[in-house]
Parts: sequence; structure tokens; C-alpha cells
Amino acid sequence: MNKTIQKIGIAGAGAWGTALAATARRAGRDVVIQAHEADVVEAINSVHENCRFLPGIKLDKEIRATTNFEDITACDAVLLVMPAQFLRAATTEMATSWRDGVPAVICAKGIEQKTGALLSEVCAETLPGVTLAVLSGPTFAIEVAHGLPTAVTLASKDPDQAAALVTAMGTPTFRAYRSDDVVGVELGGAIKNVLAIGCGIIEGRGLGDNARAAFITRGLAEIARLATAKGASPETLVGLSGVGDLTLTCNAMQSRNFSLGVALGAGRSLEDVLGERSSVTEGVFTASSTVRLAKSLNVDAPLCTAMDQILNKGADIEATIKGLLARPVGAEDPLG
Repeated sequence: MNKTIQKIGIAGAGAWGTALAATARRAGRDVVIQAHEADVVEAINSVHENCRFLPGIKLDKEIRATTNFEDITACDAVLLVMPAQFLRAATTEMATSWRDGVPAVICAKGIEQKTGALLSEVCAETLPGVTLAVLSGPTFAIEVAHGLPTAVTLASKDPDQAAALVTAMGTPTFRAYRSDDVVGVELGGAIKNVLAIGCGIIEGRGLGDNARAAFITRGLAEIARLATAKGASPETLVGLSGVGDLTLTCNAMQSRNFSLGVALGAGRSLEDVLGERSSVTEGVFTASSTVRLAKSLNVDAPLCTAMDQILNKGADIEATIKGLLARPVGAEDPLG
């Protein structure tokens, strides 16, 4: 197993992938970033800026962009930062050139919509035998790109590889804390996007800060129930990848998911809002995936179910809110 990481490949040149490229370069690593769009590659290589997805951030001129996955798999570690629903196709293609001992770090946040599989489960199928890690936490790409203080969780079942990755990516302002709870870290990062849309609806509807705080708190319990049923530790959900990411994403217009919810709550249609965006709003896809997962685990997930009804089944927002408020009140179990 390779424990020395000097060259980092990043698959996916959206805002988050670009911010991670800037971070890895700031940490002293050699960085290659892959983009699907030729104009993004050209801009990064010529003017050292991702003008489409992260405009205004000047990148180190040593960061090299490519459209070729083989340039990424030639590195010492690969960060997977494409949208969650494209992960299977991308890693299937990358598998043909993947080298022994190179870890894959899942930096996307989501659950596969067609199968209900966690992204680590997708990679276990498409990249058999590859050491997997998950990087997640409260992160807005623009702040990471600027080098503002940020803390994340890096989860892996291989402690030596996790330590090597933390060393490779860490800087004084990008602090990665290790965990071995891959499932808990994944689910915290994925499901918070669904809940952030709900919090945005609360904001757009003018239902108040009390309602949003209640939604976040009960949403955390919902994530914990699902994570525990999937084999994770509930304590993970009170960490950076759980409550940290949840509170950030549910309270700021920088969040694509929260801002989408605000627009929906104010009366705009989902189609119109998504049509204006160049970046993926993961919570829309993850809502149905979460409900599918909850049903398979026999776990009650009323908030995520409500969001799936609104986002994917055309349910009326006002009627859905009334339905949630009519649910019986029982004993509180904050982590399940």
C-alpha cells in the first residue's frame, strides 16, 4: 500500500473540486484536475482560473487541468469530486487505468438515485480492491479556495492511508480530522442536502427561526436513525460531517440546496430554479435516494419523505407542512 502522497489527481472540476485543487497545491502537492468541459481545462491552464464554476479565484499556475482520466489515475491519490449521480460511470471508466495502491477519496455528497447505494458502495463495485476514504464536513468551496479556516472529517478503514491523506491535504487553515466511520460520514454529508432544502423552504415561507431550528434538530435525529441502521456510529453525527455540515448548509444562501428551498418557499417552480443553474443541486436527487434507503432499512424518515414528495412527486408545499405539523408528538430521542 502506497503511503507517500505527493501527486494528487482530482476528478471533477466544479467549484468544490477546484477549491480542493487549490488546497492541495497550498499543501505543497503536485495537482492535476480533470474536467469534462474543454473550456474549463483551457481556462485553468491558460489564465489559471475556473471561470465557469469558481470565477474570481486565481489558481496556482502549477495546477494542471486535463480532460483525460488517465492523467488522474497516474497520481498517488485520486479525489472523486464529480456529482454523485455520475460517480458510477466515471469510476467504471477510471478502473481500466487505476494503479495498485492508489487510494480513492470520495468528496462528492449523495446517494445513488437508481440503486439507493452509498457512494462507497458504488466504488466498492467499480473499483474493487481500492482503498476508499470519504472527505466531508462543513465546507463552502469559495471559502476553502480563499484559504479561510476550515475543518473536515476524513474517514477510512485504513488508518495508515488516512494518516497519509491527512498529511497530504492538510494546511494550517484546512484541518482534517480522522475517522473510521465511513458510512456515518457519508450519510451525514448526503442527507443534510435534503434537509437544507427544507430549511430553505421554511425561510422562503417566512415560518421563522424557531421552525428552522426544530427542523435541523429533528433532521439530525433522522440522519442518526438511518446511519445507525446502516451500521454507523450515532456519535459521528455530532461531529463535523454531521451537525457541523448540517448547520452550515441549513443556514446560508451560499448553499445551493438552501437557496433552492428559499426559492421554492417563495413560490418559484423547481424547474425554473434548476434551469438557471450550471451546478448540480444534490439534495433533489438525494431526497428520493434517502427515502428508498429508509424503506429498505425500515426506518421512519418523515422529513426526508416530505422533501421527496415536494421535490420529486409534485406535492403541495403548504399541505405537506400541515401534514408534518399534524404528526403525533412523542418522547425526544436526539440521536435516533
